[in-house]
Amino acid sequence: MRYNPISKDLFINNRENLKKYILPGSIAVFTSNDVMPTNADGTMGFRQNSDLFYLSGIDQEDTILIVYPNSKNDAWQEVLFIKETNDHIKIWEGDKLTQDQARELSGVKTIYWTSQFESILNNLIFEVNNVYLNFNEHTRASKSFSSKEERLIKWFKKSFPLHTFLRASPILHQLRSIKSKLEIEQINQAIDITAKAFKRVLPLIKPGIQEYEIEAELTYDFLKNRSRGHAYAPIIAAGSGACVLHYISNNKECKDGDLLLMDVGCEYGNYASDLTRCVPVNGKFSARQREVYDSVLNVLKDATSLLIPGNTWKEYNEEVAKLMETELLKLKLLTKNDILKQDKSSPAYKKYFMHGASHYLGLDVHDVGGKYEPFQAGMVLTCEPGIYIREEGLGVRLENNILISDNGPINLMKNIPLEVEEIEELMNG
Repeated sequence: MRYNPISKDLFINNRENLKKYILPGSIAVFTSNDVMPTNADGTMGFRQNSDLFYLSGIDQEDTILIVYPNSKNDAWQEVLFIKETNDHIKIWEGDKLTQDQARELSGVKTIYWTSQFESILNNLIFEVNNVYLNFNEHTRASKSFSSKEERLIKWFKKSFPLHTFLRASPILHQLRSIKSKLEIEQINQAIDITAKAFKRVLPLIKPGIQEYEIEAELTYDFLKNRSRGHAYAPIIAAGSGACVLHYISNNKECKDGDLLLMDVGCEYGNYASDLTRCVPVNGKFSARQREVYDSVLNVLKDATSLLIPGNTWKEYNEEVAKLMETELLKLKLLTKNDILKQDKSSPAYKKYFMHGASHYLGLDVHDVGGKYEPFQAGMVLTCEPGIYIREEGLGVRLENNILISDNGPINLMKNIPLEVEEIEELMNG
């Protein structure tokens, strides 16, 4: 790993919180992600399963964690399995974690090799009635391939058909939605790296620069600061490309008069940041660009004030919709008659603002968490309104990362330029 080690206290506390939800007579089992193939014998970069990392801090393939709170043998209450190295692996891949290193990173005392998993499990499984297993239950998750979690579920059901199997995901969604102090520190580190990169890149943006050149400059700063890289596929979209919500080709020239949308964020220690800013390629907002920018900025500021404990997703989005309607009326993109006659299932403002205003942020850029429970202190959400005018080839989105607290919303990106004057000064200074 490139990032500095995270205190094992984070993972010890996370496991203790999990144990509060596990029924007596149960074990919970979590597995790492696959190393995904490309072509021939190629592989993609490994990305750890977020729930396993949350509970163990182990950032290595072929890892399994068992949590068994009610075991009468203290040594079995937490058992971690890691990949055993050998001379062949050392030659081709380098060192893997030793058991002592895994113990220090995770705080788990009982460590075995992954090859011992089945034999150790047989010592435990018949003492319990229930097995909690994990699955990617994110509403946006792709189910187009068989994951390691899915294969483990099938193996358990075939091997132990008389046990009761329970879902661990709802528990992890609830736990992970509330960030601890140590998690906020990781997110802030990711944000700080993103801020440095954004500020350095701004003066480099001139007519004629390619979108991919900007991506390369950002990537350089991310990697230089111990990040693995981007937390998600970066969007560097000049002109009409900004009206494509998930534009990731980043292969166009930035032209004089274009507004450039950059939706980027680095990952640090598996925790994500998520920033969006829009800047004029020539260093000066046109009157129309500023008009639309100011409207989005108004919504961003007012929407942020709604991210407080006790508010709900439904109430929040209803208020953001009203804020957006007000701005679209000012911009003369909508009329009062459009709003009066709108189909409530497809409101008029959706023509220009078609995505959600916020999502959870944490170990995943679209992090897990409930959508039907009130906001709570400790949640981190994005706030990202946008206005996309396809007929004008003009798209503006602005995004900050917000920590909900009992003392009001805390903008974790307060040190990243946002006001028009700040951006123009940095671009021309």
